[in-house]
Parts: sequence; C-alpha cells; structure tokens
Amino acid sequence: MNAVLDSLPEFFRAFGYTALLFLISGALSLIGGTALVAMRVGPIAVLSKAGALYITVVRNTPLVMVFFFFFAAPKIGINFKWVDVHIAGFDFTAFFSTGVVALTIYTSAFMCEALRSGVNAVPLGQAEAARAIGLPFSGVMREVVLPQAFRASVPPVASTLIALLKNTSVAAVFGIIEATAQMKSMTNNHADERWGIFLLFAIGYIVLVEIVSLVALSFERRWRIA
Repeated sequence: MNAVLDSLPEFFRAFGYTALLFLISGALSLIGGTALVAMRVGPIAVLSKAGALYITVVRNTPLVMVFFFFFAAPKIGINFKWVDVHIAGFDFTAFFSTGVVALTIYTSAFMCEALRSGVNAVPLGQAEAARAIGLPFSGVMREVVLPQAFRASVPPVASTLIALLKNTSVAAVFGIIEATAQMKSMTNNHADERWGIFLLFAIGYIVLVEIVSLVALSFERRWRIA
C-alpha cells in the first residue's frame, strides 16, 4: 500500500486517463447508439438491416477483439497520427484516440439496444399521432419518441456506461497508462505489496462506478413519470 501512497500523482493521473476515456467514449457511444437505434426502427429497410447486422456482429464479439482494431486500423489506412494534444499533464495522442474509437465502436451496439428498450416503451399511438399531424420520421424521433425513450432507458443506459467504465481497462494495449496499466506496473515493481495495491485500485474503480450510479439515479428520479 505504501507503493501507491508514495506515488499518488501517478495513481490519480492513471484514474484521470480512465475517467477521460470513459467520458469521451461514453458521449460518443450515446451519439452512435442513438444513430443506430434510429436506423433500426426507421422505415428504410436497408439501414434497418445494416444496423441489426452491426449490432449482431459486435454483441457476439468478445471484448478482447477490441485489440484487433489497434493492429488492423493502420493496415486499412485508419490512423490518428495527427492527434497530438497535451493538456494539464494528459497526453491525447494517436494511442488515446485509437482507444476511444475502439471503445466507442464496441459500446455503441450495446447502447443502441439499451435505448431501443426505451423506444419500445413509448406507446405506438404517440408516434402514429405525430405522423398524422405531418411530422416526418426525423421529427417524430426528435420531438416525440427519443425524449421519452431517454427517460425510460436510464437504468439500462447506466448499466452500459458502467460496463464501459470497466472496459476502459483494455486501453492498456493501446499504450495508455490508465488505472489497470498503472496497477500492473506497480505490482510488478512492488510484488510484496500487491494486495494493498490491488485494494486501493479496486476502491478507485468502485468510487468511479458509484459516481456514475449516483448520477444515473439522479436523472432517473428527475425524469420519473408519475
């Protein structure tokens, strides 16, 4: 445990990377999931089938396949070498960008299904009424369906975000010294203190998960329908 206490700046910096990966990937996954759910419930058959195929492939793929993106992306011309930003001691480089994109691609499929559960909770009659007064599909989704779907899907969306928070641990393969990578480094250098190190990093993850849970609970109470 002394190993962590003697290296608190590295400890907090590692969890800072974990939090940044989570926040950026989470925001992008919400956008991607919303786009996918619009494709799935939309009237265009090609887009609906494409969205369903994407979700089926990703949901049935192990998380470790995220590693594949790191090695395969440069081979097909996808790279983020142009990203080189340094803010307050945090380095947003090609490695960080690759991790964010890989996590977003993976999580968007699960986010779509979480949001689709909310869409299915909206009475069909409301969408039909909106179409009857002349709203196009985009207007129905934007003004009627999605606002109610977001309210109804807070619990599954929160669960998906919590899973994403824990999945950020795979970012170590992209060369990002986030919490799990830092824990591994410390346990390698201080093998006699590995239980204490593990305990403190576990507490760090628990704190982050509880923060996400409390925020989700706050939204759920605020948006609760009487």
